[in-house]
Amino acid sequence: MSMNGGRERLVVIGGDAAGMSAASQARRLRGPDELEIVAFERGHFTSYSACGIPYWVGGDVEERDHLIARSPEEHRARAIDLRMRTEVTEIDVAGKRVRARDVDSGAESWTPYDKLVIGTGARPIRPDMPGADAPGVHGVQTLDDGQALLDTLARTRGRRAVVVGAGYIGVEMAEAMINRGYEVTVVNRGSEPMSTLDPDMGRLVHEAMEGLGITMVDDTEVTKVLTGQDGRVRAVATEDAEYPADVVVLGIGVRPETGLAKAAGLPVGGHGGLLTDLAMRVRGHEDIWAGGDCVEVLNLVSGQEQYIPLGTHANKHGQVIGTNVGGGYATFPGVVGTAVSKVCDLEIARTGLREKDALRVGLRFETVTIESTSRAGYYPGATPMTVKMLAERRTGRLLGVQIVGREGAGKRVDIAAVALTANMTVEQMTALDLGYAPPFSPVWDPVLVAARKATAKVSAP
Repeated sequence: MSMNGGRERLVVIGGDAAGMSAASQARRLRGPDELEIVAFERGHFTSYSACGIPYWVGGDVEERDHLIARSPEEHRARAIDLRMRTEVTEIDVAGKRVRARDVDSGAESWTPYDKLVIGTGARPIRPDMPGADAPGVHGVQTLDDGQALLDTLARTRGRRAVVVGAGYIGVEMAEAMINRGYEVTVVNRGSEPMSTLDPDMGRLVHEAMEGLGITMVDDTEVTKVLTGQDGRVRAVATEDAEYPADVVVLGIGVRPETGLAKAAGLPVGGHGGLLTDLAMRVRGHEDIWAGGDCVEVLNLVSGQEQYIPLGTHANKHGQVIGTNVGGGYATFPGVVGTAVSKVCDLEIARTGLREKDALRVGLRFETVTIESTSRAGYYPGATPMTVKMLAERRTGRLLGVQIVGREGAGKRVDIAAVALTANMTVEQMTALDLGYAPPFSPVWDPVLVAARKATAKVSAP
């Protein structure tokens, strides 16, 4: 059976969502006498919510430890041999072993495996420019990063923050810095914030962020970080301007951390993520699985592989992998691309395809955009909401939805996510029996108003 006196050994690389979900699920199905589990994590923390870091930095979440779902000690109590501050430096596929290095001592050793799970996550994109590594410049990918940023904020006397990038992390960190009383400037390469939206919807986000007192600089790239005599950041420079900064937060996005896997000859896709089958097995490798931010996923709407690094997927991948490693059977069919975010009281949500995604895969479509409210118009607290919907021409199949609004806007995208997963047409959606009372929605929910309008448009000659 195995090198290990009848026991199989599972080795897990990466101690966060996908890796430790897989380890925990495998342990539920197979006891320590059947399956030995060894996990390597190069940082200080396991099983934490990276998605919560902006809210911890902004003060909504008081304690770092509130973001930790399961500590190393809790994992070890479940007979998982978790080795912290240990970085895997090589995967020997032919020899079925991994080489790991103790981060503090530098000591290296090989560990053989019967089954391997790769959950190496993503790394923040750091701009290749002068000063990008200066003190006061921070990414926010891990709890270690969040702690380092908070330490800087505690030491910094000035109150000017520049956020580079205006995706999810960028807008959430802009909010965090506003909450901490900073003057915030967001410098964004794209024409509008939130490139996961179409530009017309991104424009609504831009206007709302300016309304919150954030200075938005779009269509602009940071060329260098300027430092003072003390070596600390003092400003960011673009082609034609300088923006003073006491702290700089990088929110430019992430790339899959697949250097190890590539070096081992494992297959990666066009976005740089590992390619797996439906069981989350690395393609062409019987005993290797991968999940989380280091893999590409199938987009069920476009039919193409996509890179969508989100904690929801990572935890599901881990469950699927752990079930398969533990002798059960599970699959991960794919995603529809749902995401939701907020900046102060503005909620931003999207699912399915943007216009450019639909064009790229050769779909013909119609779009509609409607203005509605979160509640019955006469009910106190009703706020405006904009819903944009894409539907396939002739068939009327729903292709995507984007929503920007105030309280109650964001989670409405889940209606569309279910409709996309079920392959519904916009006409079928108009008949959905959704919950209604004046405090919750108008008689026609905003998503259904858009579906009605789209139905009329796709069936028009």
